[in-house]
Amino acid sequence: MGEEIGREVFTEADREAFRARLAEETALLVARCRAGLGGEAAAVGGWELEAWLVDAAGRPAPVNEALLARARGLPLCPELARFNLELNGEARPLRGRALSAIARDLDKTWRAAAEAARELGARLAMIGTLPSARPDDFGPQAMSPLRRYRALNAEVMRLRRGRPVVVEIGGRERLRCARSDLMLEAASTSFQIHLQVEAARAGDLYNAAVAASGPMVAACANAPFLFGRELWAETRIPLFEQAVAVGGPGSPDRVTLGAGYLEGGLEGLFQENLRYPVLLPILFDAPPERFAHLRLHNGTIWRWNRPLVGFDADGRLRLRVEHRVVPAGPTVADAVANAALFFGLAHRLAALGPELARRLPFAAARANLYAAARHGLAARLRWLDGREREARALWLEELLPLAHEGLARLGLDGADAAAHLAVVEARLQRRRTGADWQRAWVARHGADMVRLTEAYLARQDGGAPVCEWEV
Repeated sequence: MGEEIGREVFTEADREAFRARLAEETALLVARCRAGLGGEAAAVGGWELEAWLVDAAGRPAPVNEALLARARGLPLCPELARFNLELNGEARPLRGRALSAIARDLDKTWRAAAEAARELGARLAMIGTLPSARPDDFGPQAMSPLRRYRALNAEVMRLRRGRPVVVEIGGRERLRCARSDLMLEAASTSFQIHLQVEAARAGDLYNAAVAASGPMVAACANAPFLFGRELWAETRIPLFEQAVAVGGPGSPDRVTLGAGYLEGGLEGLFQENLRYPVLLPILFDAPPERFAHLRLHNGTIWRWNRPLVGFDADGRLRLRVEHRVVPAGPTVADAVANAALFFGLAHRLAALGPELARRLPFAAARANLYAAARHGLAARLRWLDGREREARALWLEELLPLAHEGLARLGLDGADAAAHLAVVEARLQRRRTGADWQRAWVARHGADMVRLTEAYLARQDGGAPVCEWEV
């Protein structure tokens, strides 16, 4: 989905030709995976950060085209809305002081992009949902002027047969919005964490990421307000699931935790992708070994833990898992701490192999995700011993030590890992996620969403993690 396309109107013949190439590439990928990819590498981590552009009045600023033109050379790309953009990081082997290297990489890119925004009279914000955003910010006029977004919107609405996209969320307050386009998807921004391991262990890694999803949301929640309503601690979860609901007879959910754990390798998810209607039937002049059609189709299926196909610098095929449940922000320090938390916990849980699925049934992992999204650190989560505990206690008593152990097993520097996980530990001890801070600010100062946004940005610019922010 990151590349521009050459057209935006398609025929049924286009779709049939695309499906044929997709089936060919899927069969090839399955065969390659089952034969073993060879040349296995150490674990590798990466990230993508979605951000908001905000004007001097604290409102969404639709200037991503101008910023991208001004910031040529930076690893940035547009998003669906003109007031969003994505920052991309270099993938790094997870050894030694890799976490501090990731922090420097993210901080450097963030500062350079923020400076380009300032030159346009705007600011960057990393937050799951922007409190000051309003429903009328999300009309067709806000769509980034790229054919891939117009085509995606048209195809989804074609499959919906004109039925509006309805977002309905009941939290501490209630929200209902109906749209004739996909633009509400742009109201949520995330910090997407990538983890690559040996292909033989990729299925176990995916299952570990699924199991970790609920606890990760509880520890990282940063999206309690949408359109002036106080909803879930991590409102992004129901928002994104509903905002891109394609629908149609027999069509599976395109934003989902899935239907169960994997029993084999990641190739099983690409086989499952064949069940999904094709949204962008672009035909590429590329050999099947480049998996161009498979990768494009996979980019239109937004699993909360998404399998990805990529290539090393030497052209060697690689598989990785993209963990998508974590919101953007609140700061660079928080984001890197969240990445460290996921790398460590997922690596440690993956080592359990099939035992993980026996000890934490998929239905429990799924229930954990939605409980954590609703209630944050106060959520009651079921874990491997079958007991339910408050998410905060679960993290402090069991999961944080597992994350430390996982980072040590990866070969990361102990002091470096401890310094980044200490950010999370302080967040847990003080009950202060981004969502908790936003709610506390509103309880003290009132529900002025523009002032909340301004207060958030002032503290974000200071760089201290959210656990240290004053209300």
